[in-house]
Amino acid sequence: MALKVKTAETKVVLVNLLICMVVFYTVYYVVLSVCFAVFKIKMLDGLAPFDFKTNPSWMNPYYLVLVISLEITFFLCGLLFALVVEEWVWDYAVTVTIIHIIITSAVMSEFPLMLHWWLALGSGVISMICGGQILAYCLFKDNFIYPILDDF
Repeated sequence: MALKVKTAETKVVLVNLLICMVVFYTVYYVVLSVCFAVFKIKMLDGLAPFDFKTNPSWMNPYYLVLVISLEITFFLCGLLFALVVEEWVWDYAVTVTIIHIIITSAVMSEFPLMLHWWLALGSGVISMICGGQILAYCLFKDNFIYPILDDF
């Protein structure tokens, strides 16, 4: 009665996860740099991807840069993850996000409890998963793994 789905080897999964993490943070810093330039903020903070303590205000350009770069990064990474991991975008998206939360907690020395940060992160993950899964389906629909549900 178990699902008959072919699983990847552990080494392949870990290599793909490493690639996704590198892609995620590379895209994040590139998008942050572009947003900092567009909003004419003079100094790029190296800890900006982990900053959840900035007070939310639509009048604060630094806050806008953080939110916009987070959303753009998550959406673009969903599309890029589709090229790396094919149909398992949702799994890698959730895993990368959990690792990002852990790194954020370690860098900022506290667990993020700001509602606005969680809302931005949640909408980013949803856009990452939806965009990436749709692209993966369109690119790899002939190769997509469909579970056999005959035993249910």
